[in-house]
Amino acid sequence: MADRFESMSILVAVVDSGSFSAAARRLEIPLATVSRKVAELESHLKTRLLHRSTRQLALTEAGQSYVAACRRILEEVGEAERAASGEYAAPKGELVITAPLVFGRLQLLPVVAEFLATYPDINVRMVLTDRVLHLLEEQVDAAVRIGDLPDSSFIATRIGTTRRVVCASPAYFAEHGTPTTPLELTGHACITMEQIASRQVWTFLSDKAELEVPIRSRLVVNTAEAAIDAAVAGVGLTRVLSYQVANAIRAGALKTALEAFEPAPWPVSLLHAGQGNLPLKLRAFLDFVGPRLKALLEDLSR
Repeated sequence: MADRFESMSILVAVVDSGSFSAAARRLEIPLATVSRKVAELESHLKTRLLHRSTRQLALTEAGQSYVAACRRILEEVGEAERAASGEYAAPKGELVITAPLVFGRLQLLPVVAEFLATYPDINVRMVLTDRVLHLLEEQVDAAVRIGDLPDSSFIATRIGTTRRVVCASPAYFAEHGTPTTPLELTGHACITMEQIASRQVWTFLSDKAELEVPIRSRLVVNTAEAAIDAAVAGVGLTRVLSYQVANAIRAGALKTALEAFEPAPWPVSLLHAGQGNLPLKLRAFLDFVGPRLKALLEDLSR
């Protein structure tokens, strides 16, 4: 049966990784072992689980239901092992958490450092990325998400909001003037980010109605940090999230404009899968980090 569990784990890894070779690299085992274990499962079940081709790998109908069952079984085994090892009696083990890149570095990391000092038997792996990770498929324990959340079975706690602010350096405003209405942006140089849909148009609220304003991108970058640095250097105005520029504004390197026309703030949420009993390490993390991030966001909104 232990060998069956291993084969199930390998099959799930193949599906999640998208190929046998990627699963072998992820699991750090030979490719031949991965292929053999999946073939043994198919032989035992007397059915094909995967459609194989040179370009892609897909589950058969039987494979879809079997992999779903494998996930449930492996999760239950993991829960039983964590309970037997005392993970539910004392906060210990590894946590995998994810957050947007800048928020994770500026706001979450200092709180995690406090958490690690308070809980010496818990280790944390932080995945800072602006890509949205799937908590179950990518084995993430908790996530900070910014923006409206889609409906899901995950448990979300709202810990605050963040504004979308227009800002530039005092020197830029002194030379080019400070816009007092969104329509005045058409005469200003702007710094935008290539992965965001608002590269050519910025949306504001005017008399409770949305107002779309075409903008002139003098500089297009691919990170918020680069946009902020360029704004500090006087290249033009940029639009970023308020927490991303809080330090620069406090230091006087940037000033905001058009506050009266800002769109509704985006919610900031702390998210976890919430299936079954929460391991004590995750409960300790949520209880420790949630209130501290909420206080930080409240301070940033002042």
